[in-house]
Amino acid sequence: MKFVDEATIRVEAGKGGDGCLSFRREKYIPRGGPDGGDGGNGGSVYLVVDEGLNTLVDFRHARLYRAKHGQPGSGRDQAGKSAEDIRVRVPLGTLVYDDDTGELIGDLDNRDGVLLVARGGEHGLGNARFKSSVNRAPRKTTKGNEGESRNLRLELQVLADVGLLGLPNAGKSTFVRQVSAARPKVAAYPFTTLYPHLGVVRLGTSRDIVIADIPGLVEGAADGAGLGAQFLRHLSRTRLLLHLVDIGLQQDTPEIIAAIRGIEAELAAWDNVLSDKPRWLVLNKIDIVAAHNVAVMQDEIIRELNWQKPVFSISAATGEGCDRLIKAIFQCFAEWEAEG
Repeated sequence: MKFVDEATIRVEAGKGGDGCLSFRREKYIPRGGPDGGDGGNGGSVYLVVDEGLNTLVDFRHARLYRAKHGQPGSGRDQAGKSAEDIRVRVPLGTLVYDDDTGELIGDLDNRDGVLLVARGGEHGLGNARFKSSVNRAPRKTTKGNEGESRNLRLELQVLADVGLLGLPNAGKSTFVRQVSAARPKVAAYPFTTLYPHLGVVRLGTSRDIVIADIPGLVEGAADGAGLGAQFLRHLSRTRLLLHLVDIGLQQDTPEIIAAIRGIEAELAAWDNVLSDKPRWLVLNKIDIVAAHNVAVMQDEIIRELNWQKPVFSISAATGEGCDRLIKAIFQCFAEWEAEG
């Protein structure tokens, strides 16, 4: 299924029902008086989180969500029936914008999230409402109000604790397969990841983290090149970035350093907040590099980049070093939570 992380829809709330103009006409009651009832409220439109959804693909075809109008009031003081609200299901992590103004309306980042996006019109008043001691036969009523209508832009940003980034074929999907039950596609050619994958990593019985794997980045990604550009936004909610680097096939340290700096430049070009996130360097594919060369390359990379943050050497294919990395992530998160 094609991954869709943006969609544009229109929502229209229902109009409130009009109030009724009516007078009692009953035998033996010559001056019956007003008995026009109020109208019903128009239906509203809500967006509600459904954890079973992980894409906005349903909105590619269903783009209009229109609530029904409230019914008008009637005689004998009978109020019109209010229309039912519409509840539109969206994935967890959906940002909702007014497509005409660009205003952020809401962020559905809570599993129980509910967002009112179009309020139904208020009901009109029947003439019975206007009866008084000085006006015993009012002919005044009010009409129901129009419901709100909006053009919305929905943007999905997956919720994950850890985000993976790197060049195509850096081993991000293999790493997710190694440490979690997720099974993203793995192949010996670039761009095998076409949409984000989430993997849950559990430590013990009560602690877990969610890792997001996005398509590989290439030079110019922030300007739209390659597949990763449209998915960079999915890293903005993560707490920690793991920058995976392939040191197996390309063992020329200067080129590896240039590749690392290229990814850093793309992050900075996309969003300063993203580039400032905590980011660890993960040197992957050590299973096809001699052990002494791994140590030499790691030292040279740290020295050339003046790298002050954690560095790990792993093999996502064999699992070597992965347990140590995962335990370090859990420990880091525990320390952050303790600090508040």
